[in-house]
Amino acid sequence: MTQTSPPRHAVVIGGSLSGLLAAAVLAEHATVTVIDADPLPEGPAPRRGLPQARHTHLLWSGGARAIERILPGITDDWTAAGAIRRSLPTDLVTKTAQGWLPRVGEKQFNISCSRDLLDSVIRARVTGLKGVSTLQRSRVRALEGTAARVTGVLVDTPEEEGRLLTADLVVDASGRGSRARTWLQALGVTGIRQAEVDSGLVYATRIFEAPAGAHEAGFPIVNVQSDPRVPVPGQTATIVPIENGQWQATLSGTRGGQPTGDPDRFIPFAKGIRDPIVGELLEGRKPLTDVAVTQGTANRRIYFEKAALPDGFIAVGDSVATFNPLYGQGMTVAAQGLLAVRALLRQKGLAHPNFGREAQRAIAPLVSTAWELATSQDILYPGATGMKPRAGTGALNAYVNRLMTGATTDEALTAALFKVLTMSGAPTHWLRPSVIWHVLRASGRGALTAPPLTDAERAVAGLGPAGPVRPADPAPAARTDPAAPVGTDPVGTDPVGPADPVGQAR
Repeated sequence: MTQTSPPRHAVVIGGSLSGLLAAAVLAEHATVTVIDADPLPEGPAPRRGLPQARHTHLLWSGGARAIERILPGITDDWTAAGAIRRSLPTDLVTKTAQGWLPRVGEKQFNISCSRDLLDSVIRARVTGLKGVSTLQRSRVRALEGTAARVTGVLVDTPEEEGRLLTADLVVDASGRGSRARTWLQALGVTGIRQAEVDSGLVYATRIFEAPAGAHEAGFPIVNVQSDPRVPVPGQTATIVPIENGQWQATLSGTRGGQPTGDPDRFIPFAKGIRDPIVGELLEGRKPLTDVAVTQGTANRRIYFEKAALPDGFIAVGDSVATFNPLYGQGMTVAAQGLLAVRALLRQKGLAHPNFGREAQRAIAPLVSTAWELATSQDILYPGATGMKPRAGTGALNAYVNRLMTGATTDEALTAALFKVLTMSGAPTHWLRPSVIWHVLRASGRGALTAPPLTDAERAVAGLGPAGPVRPADPAPAARTDPAAPVGTDPVGTDPVGPADPVGQAR
């Protein structure tokens, strides 16, 4: 006779996007229980634990590819549900700090839809996996175990208080409001350091009815960014076409220049930033919702990987780090981090000693990349608080500014810019010799001087033809096959790895 080991069990705290992806990764090796404090919606409906879902979300190609690897076919599921796969920068009209980017052929892509739709498709896939169950309307009270090893959780369910769920691994995916540090301290774990950079960002969103024919015509995402080099509050405005013939419009402002929930001030705010195009496009459109306002958008990072964590525990997603949503990093960092965890699981297995600590360290480099990109910009705004840039950051920022200036006129640098901003390549891609060669020759001479909307797009939006203040219209027809999973890159190719010209995308 041979004895078989009892089936392994993992607990995931939080039915968030990162929690669901963690469950999908773990389902290859264990039965999984996902615990959430609220009921999980059956379809694309608001989830109480995700108030930021009301705002614009764009899933970058780096994140979409990572989720596709975890849940094959998910991109087709999203588009079948109403999401839109957009070529970048072909389907994008964006003014960066350095100017308007040209709408050249596809380099990367994003998935455009409401966050409710995005999550609902993932939730349906993951909760349908064999061995995955959910415990809803339930709150984790504490971690069970010692400072050496976590062995489960104590959870209050609708039927029972203090129920013990034993687990070989506990994954905290409970998000920005995570209590993991408190739980770990109760077990005797100390030395968990936290850092924060806060620009005072507030963002406000309202959904409008899109003009008739705009979706059918493939109307682009439109975005005007702030310029952190100028010592004034940073303000942005974005329109994203989403499902059901709607435009989701989001405004943002850092300390001293925040938008409000006053519906009468929404469009004037959009018209008052560096270019009025977003406000002009929204003027006369029928609003479908009230204005949703969110504060508390600081970049916050907990250095779990530097502490002596007990085995049997890891934290993922927003429980580890939250980023200014303008840079669109949260969902992608979470997905790519869980791919790293999956690789470790497949290599060593869930029973491997110190698996939790190794998994936490595997996530850390991906978090660090996004953290440096976000905080090096946010700390520049007036009134920003938190850790100051490291020595040498000024020289790096000058190089990146030159690269971004070149991206307004040089297609090779446009490709290099989007490769990193979509987190399809690491920032080290910008230091490749072929990229440096283009940066050294970078110039903004001949850059667009007005939003690169085509006359047909202006007509469907009711704006009328453009004046003679910009070069000839770009040619969106140059895009690649919309179904193609990876864009071209005339500068060179890197393996997909960690890494905003568009807006909110957590």
